[in-house]
Amino acid sequence: MKATFAYPRISTIALAAAAAFAFAPSLAAAAEPAQTSSDARFQQLDRNHDGFLSRGELKGYGKAFDEADANKDGKLDAGEFVKAQAIHDRMVAGNYVEDSVITAKVKAALMKALETSSLDVSVETLHGQVLLSGFVKSEAERSRAMKVAAAVNGVASVKDGMVVRED
Repeated sequence: MKATFAYPRISTIALAAAAAFAFAPSLAAAAEPAQTSSDARFQQLDRNHDGFLSRGELKGYGKAFDEADANKDGKLDAGEFVKAQAIHDRMVAGNYVEDSVITAKVKAALMKALETSSLDVSVETLHGQVLLSGFVKSEAERSRAMKVAAAVNGVASVKDGMVVRED
């Protein structure tokens, strides 16, 4: 009786294995475009076609360039470039998250310190620079909002785009 149930299991496993082998080439091909796009980007950036990327050819990567340059020769080969791209992308994402956290902290501080509704003053952050815009009830409230935002940890500067509402 047990043998009757074992045959369907064995045939199912055999079928799954056959399907895996049948799709393996297409899975490898699906992973290939990511490598190809990295290779194409490397070729595009390698302006002098020496097979390496110099600091001048890879502007804006700074710290990512330094971390990816494993042999410390001041240039990146294709493999080091892939690592530099990953580090750079992670740094960019980290900056975005950091700005989002600053925005949330400033909004919370404004809600706590001002009588103004959180919908009246908008907060935007880019690289630690905060822009306050929207409507406030008085010059005193505008001044207070600027001071509160500047006091939040992580804020590099505050720009004023607020308008005093005349009721």
